[in-house]
Amino acid sequence: MSLFGRKDGGSSRPAQDRSSRHSSGWAQMLKHLKSTDGLRVLDIGPTSSSNINFLTGLGHSIYMASVVPEAAEFRREGADGVEYDVDGFLSHNLSFSGRVFDVVMLWDALDYLPEPLVAPTLARLLEVMTPGAQMLAYFHSKPDGPETVFTRYHLTETEDVSMQRVGGFTVLQTFTNRQVEQMLKEYASYRFFLAKDALREVMVTR
Repeated sequence: MSLFGRKDGGSSRPAQDRSSRHSSGWAQMLKHLKSTDGLRVLDIGPTSSSNINFLTGLGHSIYMASVVPEAAEFRREGADGVEYDVDGFLSHNLSFSGRVFDVVMLWDALDYLPEPLVAPTLARLLEVMTPGAQMLAYFHSKPDGPETVFTRYHLTETEDVSMQRVGGFTVLQTFTNRQVEQMLKEYASYRFFLAKDALREVMVTR
């Protein structure tokens, strides 16, 4: 986990292996980021120096947590089969020393996390988000295909996100809209955005 303040976070990686995708959720989040000063942003996913530069350039601070690669470290063989050390996972990956966040970029991380870690992750995010905080989440509608390759999402000045496919992980489960609604029932509200591809977007309010 890494915290970056309002300063240059370093040069971004070359743009090879990237494609652009229009994101209605990102378009709404971008308006929020540009209209509000000094937000504390949690970016869930592989570290993106371009995201660091983009958000700090807008005057926000950013904290990054790459939870998907860490999940396997907390897998255990129990008496009833595979188990996960949920408390250990949360403590190692989603413990922020009292920090709270106004914006969470969750992306599609929940599709790649083992199922026993999904609900605890959402519960921990609920705890560390300020009242009224915004969260953007993506959900795959099918478990395989080229669009399910594990991706690093890069923010842009437009209504598109830049997608850099890095691979290494597979979608472990997909959720129906009803399941997503149940997962988010403790949050104040949520809004689904229609998409032309197999990636659904949800804007969530704490």
